[in-house]
Amino acid sequence: MSFTRGFRGRGRAARDARLPPGQYDIGDGWPVLTAEPTPKLATESWTFTVEGLVEQPTTWTWDQIHALAPSDYRGDIHCVTTWSKLDVTFGGVSVDTLLAAARPLPSATHVLAVCHTGYTTNLPLSDVANGKAWVAWDYGGRPLPVEHGGPARFLVPHLYFWKSAKWVVGLQLLDHDEPGFWERNGYHDRGDPWLEQRYQGD
Repeated sequence: MSFTRGFRGRGRAARDARLPPGQYDIGDGWPVLTAEPTPKLATESWTFTVEGLVEQPTTWTWDQIHALAPSDYRGDIHCVTTWSKLDVTFGGVSVDTLLAAARPLPSATHVLAVCHTGYTTNLPLSDVANGKAWVAWDYGGRPLPVEHGGPARFLVPHLYFWKSAKWVVGLQLLDHDEPGFWERNGYHDRGDPWLEQRYQGD
């Protein structure tokens, strides 16, 4: 993903109310944007961990996380490079289910999503709780493609999509905000598309 304000979509069709300011509907497309080489990950050795400021640090294997109550997201996603993809469906597990097992401490205020590649991204705990975030491994009823973060990615669809970290390995709960990869390189700490929080200072 390049750091640029200049990328814009084409067309001047009637604007869909589901599109945040400055976004365009990419239709059937889904650009592959990544900050690191695509890893090769086997589900046999895949794990996901919630740790940090929690009562019970917990790790799930691929089979164990699939045994949890499933949860789907149906809606839209928005990339900071100005494309949006409407009416998508992801399947996986709600972050609420994972947090319920790990039990965040009262001092926990933020989350750092950590990936197999070393990529990180930061979020307020309030942006991943109460039905707002998932660990997703299905897209459109099929396994999530590796170029889009498979076997599993973080999914926080109400924020710009760089917050939905690919190839996620876990969540670290913190008592402070710790900027991740793109946040250290000029992107906004939160990334609300409806407020156009693309870059620091927006």
